[in-house]
Amino acid sequence: MLIAINAIFFQQNNLEGYGHYATEMVKRMALAHPEHEFLLVFDRPFSPNFLFADNVKAIQVGPAARHVPAFLYWYNISVVLALKKYKPAIWIQPYGFCSLTSSVPQLMVVHDLAFKHFPKQISWHQRWHYQQFTPKFLQKATRVITVSEFSKKDIEQQYPHINKSIKVVPGAAREGFKPLSWEEKEQVKMSYTPEGNEYFICVGGISPRKNLLNVLKAFSLFKKWHKTNMKLVIAGRLAWNYAVFLQKLKTFKYKEEVILTGYIQEEALQKLTAAAYASIYVSNYEGFGLPMVEAMQAGVPVIAGKNSSMIEVGDTAALYADPQNPKEIAEYMQLLYRDEQYRKVYIDRGLERAQLYSWDAAATAFWKEIMATVTVSA
Repeated sequence: MLIAINAIFFQQNNLEGYGHYATEMVKRMALAHPEHEFLLVFDRPFSPNFLFADNVKAIQVGPAARHVPAFLYWYNISVVLALKKYKPAIWIQPYGFCSLTSSVPQLMVVHDLAFKHFPKQISWHQRWHYQQFTPKFLQKATRVITVSEFSKKDIEQQYPHINKSIKVVPGAAREGFKPLSWEEKEQVKMSYTPEGNEYFICVGGISPRKNLLNVLKAFSLFKKWHKTNMKLVIAGRLAWNYAVFLQKLKTFKYKEEVILTGYIQEEALQKLTAAAYASIYVSNYEGFGLPMVEAMQAGVPVIAGKNSSMIEVGDTAALYADPQNPKEIAEYMQLLYRDEQYRKVYIDRGLERAQLYSWDAAATAFWKEIMATVTVSA
């Protein structure tokens, strides 16, 4: 069986949530099923590092799908024509989009419906694309996967007319996220802070959805309450609508205490996360919240948003604050800072919680959905 995979977010040195989820699934399924072939479909030149096994091949089909008209053409015309040559049994769509014209059965992953809840946080043309086509994508896809029970319920509530099975297949932390020794932590802190300082970490691309303005306010309160050299590290690229954040940061009283790393390579991110004093992940909305699990697996306590999927993901292993209440976020930062025993409780809980998530188990569940999609379409 030939399995086609939409690989437009398989970007070397620029993998983020959607890309990590898809690459982990493909890598494990390809290795577990050498009797099948996997065809990665890229929209631009690609890295051979994504050819995870001998049964993984790749093609490049233009144009580069980086704006709405190109997206529509790529999904509905150019790739549809290209796949006629290869005749795949299924086309996996990992990013919430699918082709409306292809006759190939499609298994689509919808991570979240953030555009429904925070429409003004994305550009008007992206918003139009999501609003116009998401119900059509859900109707067209043969089967649908999402990453949390929260997202499943959200899809069912927002699109009640879509009478379709939705399977929850959550992600997991990658193996490199693990606790560091004291000496290793000191080396990391010396590499990223002026004097080897302790730091809170926020992981993710800089965008309104990550709620970083309220994180700055919370950090400001924390610094007022405690005359400490604690830093705030924001590890992520400039994603979208980041101008307001950068402007506010220029006039932020503690701007010298804030470190922006930009996009950071995976091995470095793993160490940077594991050396942190605590992880602050108070997004306005998350379909899953992978950095939470990664921090937990690395032995780092987590302060998360009291919303969307995050309580489902962390259960009693994280502290939860109202993302719109900087004082509440700051109080949890203070609590972890003041009480090492309390901090250790959440480190231990997090380590235990992270063990519930497994990429191997996820890939097995994903494979079952592939087979179900092919069977339904036979």
